[in-house]
Amino acid sequence: MKKKSEKQADLVALRDLLATTPNVFVTSFEKMTVAQDYQLRKTVRAAGGLYKVIKNTLAAKAGTGTPAESVTATLAGMTSIAYTATDPVALAKALTKYAKDNPAFTFKAGIVEGRVFNNVKDIEALASMPSKEEIYAKLLYVINAPAQRLVTAINGVGRNLAVVIDQGVKENKFSA
Repeated sequence: MKKKSEKQADLVALRDLLATTPNVFVTSFEKMTVAQDYQLRKTVRAAGGLYKVIKNTLAAKAGTGTPAESVTATLAGMTSIAYTATDPVALAKALTKYAKDNPAFTFKAGIVEGRVFNNVKDIEALASMPSKEEIYAKLLYVINAPAQRLVTAINGVGRNLAVVIDQGVKENKFSA
């Protein structure tokens, strides 16, 4: 059994985590095997996140006064959190895919950049969004597209002029 000082340290650590991490998914893992739990942790790490099993009472106390307060106040059953400070879409995609493959793993709620998700469909909608890298790539394409068209048009004028001159030379239209 943990000493009171260890419990207090756990409370402070969880409060700091909930206060500073903008993207948190609260999940349930009832009836999962050790192998499934290992695979889940591996999946979460691959998506750039971290995974932690938490006690409901500890989460309720730690969540008080943080953005996660509405999510952690009424937890019941076996609870865990998956969190990331970087890309919430990648983590949501990984968790949603894992939940489809393993029905013992379910979502309870989530917080992404201060927005609370209490519905599984909202989390699945988040998972269907493109990742930050895909959005950046599309944005760069949109920015570069006009420049590419301009270069193509300028090259087209020179190419057409070269074709006309070449035809004139072949047909001896230019006399010296």
